[in-house]
Amino acid sequence: MGLFSKKAKPSQQAYAVVTGAGSGIGRSFALALGKRGGTVVCADINLAAAEATVQLLATQGATGFAVSCDVGVAEQVKQLADTAEQLMQHPVTLVINNAGVGLGGKFEETSLEDWQWVTHVNLWGVIHGCHYFVPKFKQLGYGAIINVASAASYTSAPEMTAYNVTKSGVLALSETLAAELKKSKISVNVLCPTLVPTNIIKNGRLPSRYSGLADHALMNFAMTSSESVAELTLDRLDHGKLYTIPQLDAKLFWLLKRMSPTLYNAFLGLSYRLIK
Repeated sequence: MGLFSKKAKPSQQAYAVVTGAGSGIGRSFALALGKRGGTVVCADINLAAAEATVQLLATQGATGFAVSCDVGVAEQVKQLADTAEQLMQHPVTLVINNAGVGLGGKFEETSLEDWQWVTHVNLWGVIHGCHYFVPKFKQLGYGAIINVASAASYTSAPEMTAYNVTKSGVLALSETLAAELKKSKISVNVLCPTLVPTNIIKNGRLPSRYSGLADHALMNFAMTSSESVAELTLDRLDHGKLYTIPQLDAKLFWLLKRMSPTLYNAFLGLSYRLIK
């Protein structure tokens, strides 16, 4: 099986598709893969942003291709999966389902249209990516998936209901696929960060009362960078790890939630009442 034998590292010399590759963590994944000898199809709903990432790849001496794709539309993701093989002239060996949007606000402030919008990208986008690439990996005999979730998938923070639900779905999907696909030599990793400086708030939907606070938090309290997160996630994928939880606060929430879910939820409710 050559480069992709049983002991091969999925992030090395990969033929990869990255969604949401026009900025933030997606762009960092693309550039990190380029440095590792990969060829990358950069998909983004903003084609100009994807093209800018391809230009950055070129400055590294890496090959990239830009494709416009709304990941919430099944037919567009199907076309992406087929087009990627044609562009790279090689089967895809790694898909990174990264595209996502932010949504905040109290439960009663969140409209059904808001729910549909955030689910369209954050959950259906990942489902579509897995749906169309997993059969190709099985046919190839190997492959790898990175799904970008969030610490929101398990922290259950108030005033983030819809966002939390979508990211919880991504986490559950990833855990299930990891169990199902291991026998097919398909590796799965799920990324669950807290704050990472990206455009997710700028391009998201937040009540105006929180927009300035959110920007301040990203600028001053993010404990990592998108570049560091991408590199760490690829390394953990190469080592066969299912979870990537990059920051100390994310790790702390993870441990607390699992050690005592009831106590954690009670603390969360009390903290919210005190803050509000």
